[in-house]
Amino acid sequence: MKLSMPLMYDGNPRQTADQVVGLEKAGLDTIWVAEPYGFDAPTLMGYLAAKTETVEIGAGILNVYSRTPGALLQTAAGLDNVSGGRAVIGLGASGPQVIEGFHGLPYDRPLGRTREVIEIIRMGLRRESLVHDGIFKLPLPADQGLGLGKPLKLLNKPERNAVPLWVAALGDKNVAMTAEVADGWLPFLFLPEKAQQVWGESLARGKAKRSADLGPLEISAGGMVAIGEDVKGMLDFMRPMYALYVGGMGARGKNFYNELACQYGYEKEAKEIQDLYLDGHKRDAETKVPLEWLEAGNLVGPASYVKERIAAFREAGVTSLQVSPASDDPAATIAQIKEWVS
Repeated sequence: MKLSMPLMYDGNPRQTADQVVGLEKAGLDTIWVAEPYGFDAPTLMGYLAAKTETVEIGAGILNVYSRTPGALLQTAAGLDNVSGGRAVIGLGASGPQVIEGFHGLPYDRPLGRTREVIEIIRMGLRRESLVHDGIFKLPLPADQGLGLGKPLKLLNKPERNAVPLWVAALGDKNVAMTAEVADGWLPFLFLPEKAQQVWGESLARGKAKRSADLGPLEISAGGMVAIGEDVKGMLDFMRPMYALYVGGMGARGKNFYNELACQYGYEKEAKEIQDLYLDGHKRDAETKVPLEWLEAGNLVGPASYVKERIAAFREAGVTSLQVSPASDDPAATIAQIKEWVS
């Protein structure tokens, strides 16, 4: 099992990125860089590439709407080059709030877009001419432009002819598609003991169609880590994030994370959290997040308990434990967890 973590920052990502060197020395395998509607991920990934030597640098995630497949290809190839073959590209549909609100683009055909983007990036990394006829049409048909487009291939020779492509997915069809065509899967708010119940059928359906050339599907999931005899109270620090996603990420009837909470069996709590959150009572919404979910989805407690949670994530198929250290010495926490996962 590998060890990964998201790049967490408050205000100044460069300052936080400088700490990754120490985390790399402590044994961190992968750092994930998000960009929902903050600073773009590729800029920070390039900065990290120059500062580090061995850690994989993952985009977690780039949405499949605001950049063309050609631009995503260029980004994957460019990052892989400056990192010396350490790039990992996480892709996903994001959500209507970000895509329509921040980027001003219609949130349509998310699964088809993701599948085609993966096809085109892989085609481009093999330095094949980009010819595609689907949602994305390459070259653009003559009757839709000036008629001057022609098939082109990537100008530079990529560092690798295949960069790992991961997909952030939660829904049934999206998870099945991910298991079929992606190198890795990025679930969110993962609860190991209920993963098979929620996603088992979708994963099996996708894997049945999976090409043997891809190898086994990788999975990265985890949560906050705090090791000690008296740290359970730190789980409360996760309540705002759970409440935000379950309650505020989308409207009623259009919130993927709320639906996930229901699939986990927390229908009553999911409705209460959403109602309170959308009515402006965020603090009250946070109190409704089930403690059971927080305990199972994170690694907070005595060393023996944290080891049990690592085993549970491993049993659920996680190949890259994704952790967020909550300690005064994150590097020491990473070193400890690295020893246990190894």
